[in-house]
Amino acid sequence: MSYRITKPGKRSLVLDTPVMNAAGALGFGDQYRDLLNIDRLGAFVTNPITYTPRSPANGTRVVPLDAGLLIHTGLPNPGLSKVLSTYRAVWERLNVPVIAHLVATTPDDMGRCVRATDREEVIAGIELGLSDEISAAEAMWYVKAARDIAEKPLIVRVPFGWSLDMTKAIIDGGADALVMCSAPRGTARDASGRLVAGRVYSPTIKPLILRMVGQLARRSNIPVIGAGGIHSAQDARDYLEAGAVAVQVDSAVWIAPKLIENISRELGGMSITQQFETPDDWNGE
Repeated sequence: MSYRITKPGKRSLVLDTPVMNAAGALGFGDQYRDLLNIDRLGAFVTNPITYTPRSPANGTRVVPLDAGLLIHTGLPNPGLSKVLSTYRAVWERLNVPVIAHLVATTPDDMGRCVRATDREEVIAGIELGLSDEISAAEAMWYVKAARDIAEKPLIVRVPFGWSLDMTKAIIDGGADALVMCSAPRGTARDASGRLVAGRVYSPTIKPLILRMVGQLARRSNIPVIGAGGIHSAQDARDYLEAGAVAVQVDSAVWIAPKLIENISRELGGMSITQQFETPDDWNGE
């Protein structure tokens, strides 16, 4: 069975199973090679990539919560050129599509990133990560600018604090699919008593994002990929039954790397039936 995770047509991206990792969960493809078989996933999503190198965040990077973690990384990576030269051979050895997650920082840098990754034969699709503070107008501009350059499928990860106006702007900009959504931001005290800001990863966010996926699937015909709080095959099924075409697993792989393989195996033969309303149906509840 195959699963189309983007719009039909020239830029269609089809997977063997509707399960993949989320950006930032499995590094650049080599860090977890002794802990799980990435080839058993539907696709591999890279760590976030920026045009210029970024160093890890200073101070506390992980704060344990009652039900999850708060993580502040700073999106460390060696920069686009170094990532491509270092990991191109790693990605060529994978037997699944590789999706490069690019961070929309400045317009110029984003354009350079999209242009370079679009030329890479080993990369099957581009996932664009948007800032949480971005406006609907800015989101549309970034997506349209990327769409004008990229011939590969363009997937856009929606910020957690999304709105229907924001999502419509991303769709109008030319996105082929949406990831719903980035991990929410929060603040917590670390062991030293200092307040640390970061992203929250927890099974408790699943009900919130599951509702978002269901809302969007009912109101648009764009493919939606569910992401957030998936810690079991049933969690993943819930997203698919809510209208998602695929799912991305994040923090669960840090606890039990093999779990994502098990979820992928269990969902590999699942039949997905979705009912979409017209793309102009944007009336809120």
